[in-house]
Amino acid sequence: MTWENMLSANEIRNSFLDFFKSKDHRITPSAPVVPHNDPTLLFTNAGMNQFKDVFLGIGKRDYVRAANSQKCVRVSGKHNDLEEVGFDTYHHTFFEMLGNWSFGDYYKEEAIAWAWELLTDVWGLEKDRLFATVYKTDDESYEIWKKFLPESRILKFGEKDNFWEMGEIGPCGPCSEIHYDRTPDKSGASLVNAGSQDVIEIWNLVFIQYDRQENGELKNLPARHVDTGMGFERIVSVIQNKTSNYDTDLFIPLIRKIEELSGKKYPADPSDPNGVAMRVMADHIRTLSFAIADGVVPGNEGRSYVLRRILRRASRFARNLGLLEPSLFKLVPALVETMGDYFKELKENLPLIEKIVKKEEEGFITALEKGLKKFEKFKNEAEARGDKKITGAEAFLLYDTFGFPIDLTRLIAKENGLEVDEAEYRKKMDERKLASREARGKIAMKTELPALDLKSEFVGYDEFETEATVLYAKDRYIVLDKTPFYAESGGQVADTGTIIYGGISYEIIDVQKSGDAIVHIADSNVEEVVGAKAKAKIDADRRRDITKNHTATHLLHEALRQTLGKQAKQAGSLVAPEYLRFDFSHYDKISKEELLKIEKIVNDAIFANLPVKTEIAPLEEAKKNPNIKMFFGDKYGDIVRIVSVGENFSMELCGGAHVKTTSEISMFKIISESSIAAGTRRIEAITGRAVYEYLLKLERKLETAEIEKAELNKNILKLEREAQKIKIDAAKSEVEKWLNKAVVKNGVKIVAQKISAENINELRNLGEKLRESLAAQGLGLLAADIGGKAQLVCVATDDIKQKAPAGKIVGAAAKSIGGGGGGKPHLATAGAKDASKIDELIAHFPDIAEKFLAD
Repeated sequence: MTWENMLSANEIRNSFLDFFKSKDHRITPSAPVVPHNDPTLLFTNAGMNQFKDVFLGIGKRDYVRAANSQKCVRVSGKHNDLEEVGFDTYHHTFFEMLGNWSFGDYYKEEAIAWAWELLTDVWGLEKDRLFATVYKTDDESYEIWKKFLPESRILKFGEKDNFWEMGEIGPCGPCSEIHYDRTPDKSGASLVNAGSQDVIEIWNLVFIQYDRQENGELKNLPARHVDTGMGFERIVSVIQNKTSNYDTDLFIPLIRKIEELSGKKYPADPSDPNGVAMRVMADHIRTLSFAIADGVVPGNEGRSYVLRRILRRASRFARNLGLLEPSLFKLVPALVETMGDYFKELKENLPLIEKIVKKEEEGFITALEKGLKKFEKFKNEAEARGDKKITGAEAFLLYDTFGFPIDLTRLIAKENGLEVDEAEYRKKMDERKLASREARGKIAMKTELPALDLKSEFVGYDEFETEATVLYAKDRYIVLDKTPFYAESGGQVADTGTIIYGGISYEIIDVQKSGDAIVHIADSNVEEVVGAKAKAKIDADRRRDITKNHTATHLLHEALRQTLGKQAKQAGSLVAPEYLRFDFSHYDKISKEELLKIEKIVNDAIFANLPVKTEIAPLEEAKKNPNIKMFFGDKYGDIVRIVSVGENFSMELCGGAHVKTTSEISMFKIISESSIAAGTRRIEAITGRAVYEYLLKLERKLETAEIEKAELNKNILKLEREAQKIKIDAAKSEVEKWLNKAVVKNGVKIVAQKISAENINELRNLGEKLRESLAAQGLGLLAADIGGKAQLVCVATDDIKQKAPAGKIVGAAAKSIGGGGGGKPHLATAGAKDASKIDELIAHFPDIAEKFLAD
């Protein structure tokens, strides 16, 4: 029984790896889709990328046979499948490549025999549906294939189809491809290498045996290698008997989720626009998810911009399905469910992937709507002038204002029967880049450096002053044969200090590089002497502060990645003596808790007194270490400097100056965190003596604040007294009104009044004022609602306070409304919980008082 229609994609992957494991191959993990250790590539686009150094003869492994399933992205350069994706059923921006390799071990005989065994014996493919192609002069492979196939199914092709080369020069060799015939009657011989979906290439066996010379000559390599690559999605579709890769279990869960979100069914007709849109979304979310999981996020440059283009293309197709709200991020769980068990980085980064994709969608959807309206305007104008083309200026406006990548504009134009003047668009883009460079130049250019064919030796890693010889001295510029002055680069500011020659001391205020010459810029014109002996001395304290901040940026970088994820990648830095600034890719504001954790990781590394070591190594050797941070876009020479902190805390390629141990940094303090662009944030921090000065300033602020607080309290008390006086003065006229309403009982004037008061003290003061105004033969009650409770004050003039003491009267009054209280005969207070009964009490108070007056 064959396994056709029975194996899942995961089982197929595992069976491939198990097969080659049984042939003594080392099963290696997939390299990231973002080749951090290879600045020559935007994305990993083939399984052999991680073994390139072996094929170039500059690297080795401790094994000679390997196999794996490699994550690949092809969206740029020579291998660019982006614009085909969705419109057919077998192109992808992300795919897996199953591969096996021999490094100078087995060769054609074993590679071909094992491929045949796996395809036919293990996976049970029909032998009469397989074709093999070989290079036109590769008789050796042809003869081997004759053991398995009739000659009618072994076809010869030329360089275009069956000769593989790494580049214009270097390792190369013939290849043998295996094709699968899907035609109903197995008649696809004429369709091999014809670009037909009915006969597809499923495996390419590359035999690396030559070294291409600059003159084009082929020389035999001392060791011969095998490099094979099989498209995983294609072989899954073959084994599962599907004519479309998107009908396999790799994609169906994604398609089902898109159906659920859109309310539309996936059509059987591959040309149906809804099917195109669903395939684009399903494919692109795979690329986005794997790239984000491997540490890159959508942005404006390099591979980040490629991701942004992919996301915006997918968002446009989602809109075609009626999905006007962010929806791509909702596909991520379905992808993780399908592939997360094998590629655990997907499962580990699920929340991060969802968050980043959603934010990118939200940012683009509004612009998309406006951009499409603008496109409609351009379309109508083109039709009005009888043209079938969107101008380059219009395409540039769509890019510059609404964020439309040119491939998105091209796609929309094609859907509307239009073309884009891409030549004019590129011209506009070049003009923008030139203007941007000129603007940056005006900002960055401090002075026009002389062009010099001189070379200076930098000795400043270990020396702060040195004896040297003047190689050039003119205007304000001095070049020495060796110098301890660091020239501004890599974010680290230049050293300052003095250079003395000819009996004159020159203050050096800046240092820049001009080719291989280190140019010292003085604060005044210098004596034009060449060959003079000079003494160069940097400001040592300033340099020490700079090195503390520089090493701290390495610690901060690592702390950010540990706390926020490996997508928190450096996007720029400034290392000055006073502070450090670090820009990095991240989508959200960092919480207070995260900042505290980042700060703690850095300070823990400082307090641990970790050694900081530097090592010089070939770039190709450094690339082999996955722990070393290096980034696309950075320019590295053949020889690089590796800065390591501790045994395994941090490793980076860096040419800057650093401390010897982390304890020299003393302490690290973050002073600000902010956003500087979409997806890019900035942290500013201080170290060493700057932290001490920062604490002193805080202490002074606290002292000042205490003084200001005491002064403020005095002013508040003064204002409160003045306010009280104003209230009392204002109450005088009120008291007159109260007296006019007095009730006379047994010859005694009785005043009962409900008033407004903020507290009992204010109520008591008003009571005193009422008592003064009554003068003689008077009794009064004031009541106020203070905080929902009834507060009472009762007063009696001196001539009746013995007969009708205020303390007893107020107690009786309070009791009548469920409260209590008392006090002195002339003034007393009381209270009750229910302030709603105050009006009732005021009405009956004269009767309560009369009982005391009658005795």
